[in-house]
Amino acid sequence: MKHLKVFNYWPELAPLLSAALLFVLLKTSITGLIAVCAFAIMMLAVTSSVHHAEVIAHRLGEPYGTLVLALAVTVIETAMILSIMFTDGGKNAALPRDTIYAAVMIICNGVVGLSLLIGGLHHKEQLFRIEGTGSGFAALVTLSVLVLVLPLYTISSSEGTYNDLQLEFVALSSLALWLVFVFIQTIRHRDYFLPTTDVQDESVHATPPTSSQAWFSFVLMTISLVCVVGFAKLLSPTIKSLVTVYEAPDAVVGIVIALIVLLPETWAALRAAMADRLQTSMNLAIGSALASIGLTIPLVILFSVLFDFDLMLGLDAKDVVLLGLTFLVGTITLGSGKTNVMQGAVHLVLFAAFLFLTLIP
Repeated sequence: MKHLKVFNYWPELAPLLSAALLFVLLKTSITGLIAVCAFAIMMLAVTSSVHHAEVIAHRLGEPYGTLVLALAVTVIETAMILSIMFTDGGKNAALPRDTIYAAVMIICNGVVGLSLLIGGLHHKEQLFRIEGTGSGFAALVTLSVLVLVLPLYTISSSEGTYNDLQLEFVALSSLALWLVFVFIQTIRHRDYFLPTTDVQDESVHATPPTSSQAWFSFVLMTISLVCVVGFAKLLSPTIKSLVTVYEAPDAVVGIVIALIVLLPETWAALRAAMADRLQTSMNLAIGSALASIGLTIPLVILFSVLFDFDLMLGLDAKDVVLLGLTFLVGTITLGSGKTNVMQGAVHLVLFAAFLFLTLIP
């Protein structure tokens, strides 16, 4: 029974355990078995971060809770990109593009597809509000084209790049549009992002945590997310060596970073879909994708200009086609406010095509 009682406190113990083990592994060479252990500990940190994010969300209510997790994960994604760029001396000019593109494809096809599929299997049909999700998706399409597609057609610099003035314009535009979305989501039209119906989920109707409990969860969530980044940073040389050994494209590194960073939000979105809270899943997905561009791009551009790092933003032709197809299908999916299993399957096929064509271009 004592063991069971200790197990009840795992969300509080997991971040501290992960941090302690991370400190030990920082002084250890990462070999095959240690890499597997590091990955397992990282997954424990991911699960813990999702738990504490849900505690915060319960205290703040929708959509503030999902916004907290999106912001935390995006800041960590940016930190990972910049740390790897500084480690490589700014030579990996395409890493921000690959990571952001991967994040958009993972969220719009992988996370949304799995949420719709799992939600459809459990509840047949699910509803969400077009007003909020649609406006967020429109902003996402605009930012994605501005950041990842237009550099292919500008003539002031080499193909796929922007000059400094264009980079500054893109950075300010991305940040401004994200801030407008947050204002709409949290103040002006908050009701657009609330669930359409009352759901029979015990956690929703449970007594909200106190302010001190929410702040405690925020600290533990931050520790967990920092541990996720730390383990990902430790595993990045192993990932790069595997990419080299198997002669995989360099874009695989960006995909792995995005997959690791988005694990907490993916797990939280799937749990919400299973509980028939699809609006929460959509808030997480669209909000995360927007933050991934609206916050990451301005910071990456700022550092690239300050430290004179090259920045390649334009996508390859096949990636432009896949991105356009994703947005076309997404417009159809989000156009009715009602989803089913078929829509989830379509998005997952697109996600599989993205992964397959990255490995075998």
